[in-house]
Amino acid sequence: MTIANGKQSRPLGAMVGALVKSGFDNNKYIKLQTEEINKRINRFSNKLYMEFGGKLFDDLHAARILPGYDAGVKIEILKSLKDKLEIIFVISANHIEKRKIRADHAITYDAEVLRQIDNLRSVGLTVSSIVITLFTGKQQNALEFANKLKTRGEKVYFHSPTAGYPNDVEKIVSDDGYGANPFIETTKPLVIVTAPGPGSGKLATCLSQLYHEYKRGVKAGYAKFETFPVWNIDLKHPVNIAYEAATADLKDINMIDSFHLAAYGEVAVNYNRDLECFPVVQNILTKITGDPKLYQSPTDMGVNKIGFCITDDKVVRKASEQEVIRRYQKALVDAKTGAGDKDTARRIEMLMSQMGVSLADRNIVGGVREVANLLDAPVVGIDLVKAKVYGKGKTLLSASAAAVLNALKEIARIDDTIDLLPEQILKPLCDMKQNVLKVKNGQLSLKDTLVALSLSSAVNPLAKRALEKIKDLNGCEAHSSCVLESDEEQTLKKLGIRITCEPVYSTSALFIQ
Repeated sequence: MTIANGKQSRPLGAMVGALVKSGFDNNKYIKLQTEEINKRINRFSNKLYMEFGGKLFDDLHAARILPGYDAGVKIEILKSLKDKLEIIFVISANHIEKRKIRADHAITYDAEVLRQIDNLRSVGLTVSSIVITLFTGKQQNALEFANKLKTRGEKVYFHSPTAGYPNDVEKIVSDDGYGANPFIETTKPLVIVTAPGPGSGKLATCLSQLYHEYKRGVKAGYAKFETFPVWNIDLKHPVNIAYEAATADLKDINMIDSFHLAAYGEVAVNYNRDLECFPVVQNILTKITGDPKLYQSPTDMGVNKIGFCITDDKVVRKASEQEVIRRYQKALVDAKTGAGDKDTARRIEMLMSQMGVSLADRNIVGGVREVANLLDAPVVGIDLVKAKVYGKGKTLLSASAAAVLNALKEIARIDDTIDLLPEQILKPLCDMKQNVLKVKNGQLSLKDTLVALSLSSAVNPLAKRALEKIKDLNGCEAHSSCVLESDEEQTLKKLGIRITCEPVYSTSALFIQ
């Protein structure tokens, strides 16, 4: 491999950014999922509480393993039902208190609730209230969050831990159990109950509402919208294994739904937590509704039609295998940085072994390791399908910034020897960061560099040409020879670049500014 200025040299105008073949039909998914939800609403006297798992916006996991899946398709489904639905957000007081972080956006759960509410309302969907669950009266941060919401005119409810849960069904389904929670006033036939992450209390909120509805003579229903695992494909299908990898820290395990098999003689896939709690949920639902055959299995409770919309199994399998490898690399970094443990990485490594894949199957990794060893410097590589480009960490630019600039030149067919951002532009910016803003490392981050490129595009036609190609980076695979700073990683992700890192620090310094 020949290297020029930290990049793999290549003939000018090499073809890059080949389109990834689709393996999923979004339009069919919207149609089938909407029909199924409407059927479930009609089944329950026109009042349904739906526990909505996963991400409403930006479901990037699904988009990565199901090429062709629109990361915003769930919102399109909800928009098609918007005249008959309202949304309740639930968040655990414990998560607020512990400042639990959403890894994909690097923000706290309470901030994620605010972000999601704004996003939902911006597309015309109704968020009627927020419920703070597992509230004991002692979580000060939860009280402050509630006051913040109330001053903005939001309806806020507090739910305490349910007395008797999970074993004493008599107490759970009583005025001392679910009855101790305030009833959340709703007006629409479909009530979506969602949360910023798992363990927030969606199920308990749904069941509490059902208890109150039945006391009021309303025979409301419950259903569950979960995307993964996919119930009607093989247990060991890469799509389902990718779900296990994504939840390895929670120790989720996909299993055959034994309740479904016994009731219908049909094989269906579910996961351990749903299977373990189903007898409890079934008993509670029976106690509330008086119908012991309301649901015969956890699969029965779901409205998941995603498996019927896979159009190219081979494409989906390959994409899912790549996702598992990425999850493994992230787990290794988390173990190194203290954000996770080695057991999570071992669990994903076992999943990779089951699938017959290894790090060698992620093409960009080997090239990055080779270039980093050759240059003895931090390196980020980006796979553009027909070419691979590399960026070396320098005095003025971070490795991520250099890699993205090189990738844009590759895609825009700009001569490799031309600097899109000459030193006379970069150096004053670095001096400003270091000498005025007192940033110890005056190096320009990727975000800084993109801003500089945008400004330069007003007077530099080549910079403008490169900037016009930035959307072509979406979906590209990338790898870093060392752990990236959070801001760098988040910026790469916002560009749609699928970045992974070696579990190695670029410096021995404990504090990096």
